[in-house]
Amino acid sequence: MTSFATWQDIQRYVPITGDISTKKPGAYRATRGATTVFNALQMALAESYINGLEIPDGALRSIFDSCMPMLFQHYPALLAPYEWVLHETSAIASGSKDLMKLQYDLPQGMLNLMLGNGELIYPKYSMGLWDRGATTLEQSQRHMMDDMIEKMEIQDGDRILDFGCGWGCVANYILSKFPNVQFTGLNLSHEQCEFMRQKMQDPISILSSGRFTLVEGDLNDAQFGEKFDKILSVGVFCHVGNLTSAFAKLATFLKPNGKCFIHIITVRTPNNVSSVYTHKYIFPYGRYWRFDAVPQCDRDLKVVDRWYLNGANYSETFAQWLQNFDDSCDEIKGLEYGMEFARFRRIWRFYLIWFVSNFASCEGEINGNGQYLMVHTS
Repeated sequence: MTSFATWQDIQRYVPITGDISTKKPGAYRATRGATTVFNALQMALAESYINGLEIPDGALRSIFDSCMPMLFQHYPALLAPYEWVLHETSAIASGSKDLMKLQYDLPQGMLNLMLGNGELIYPKYSMGLWDRGATTLEQSQRHMMDDMIEKMEIQDGDRILDFGCGWGCVANYILSKFPNVQFTGLNLSHEQCEFMRQKMQDPISILSSGRFTLVEGDLNDAQFGEKFDKILSVGVFCHVGNLTSAFAKLATFLKPNGKCFIHIITVRTPNNVSSVYTHKYIFPYGRYWRFDAVPQCDRDLKVVDRWYLNGANYSETFAQWLQNFDDSCDEIKGLEYGMEFARFRRIWRFYLIWFVSNFASCEGEINGNGQYLMVHTS
């Protein structure tokens, strides 16, 4: 115990390695300087690939498979490319319009083919659960939602708010299981809302049952005339910069005995992480909160249970998306991406290949998904 404490004390003076939040000023500045160099190297590799440098997939995977375990285990501070990644920011979310443009308002035809689009399971841009024996992407998404229903203890007749409801996949699936549940979806993406509005007019879709209400807008401006038994949010909090403020807002929507369920990408490292590459090309102002961050911000919603889902689940999900993306290139290359398809394809392949490795590294025990069940603190 004494030797461990001594090493922790020594690390406060040593740049780069260990917990950046405990660093002495000189070591902190040196660590941030090293991070700037690391950012430049990362972007040099990524943008060389985007601009046409031929790197075989196997070589790219080898780079990621070699680097990510070392970074996660020994140098996590290098994975915080900006100061805002390390702490809560003043705004609940930043760069929302850029996020919609880069990520969620892409051509629907491309997203349908990459993510999957079935009669019941609509596109769902979040982890599938493979631990329970799933053999297909759709099956893994069903297993993930069944697991979530069980943890939330959804009861028939519940009124549920889905904050950041995507294309309505979770709502559609849960409504199919519970004939008396009422669902409200809150979503900032106009294109996703248009997808759901079409489903709400389609008699085959359960979203047309009259039990689903869609609200297009931002959490900051949201107001509801009713309180909810349950609130769920899948994947959204990677784009939220202030957990405390967001939880305070969600708490106002809950009934006194209501529950809130949050599913996010998480890391079991001393600091939150992000990437200069994903910030520019994929998730503007996105960050992956460390696993302990949510319980430390639960002023208005208290965490009563939490789960870490091994990263192997998301690695396999990304592998399936990559395969679907590659298989559909001939079908989607004529769609509008705001750039040449060849460039768009390289941007997305770099991201997808990287994240297959990211979540598989360290046997999935550091970068995975976190789930939190929360209730009112009062």
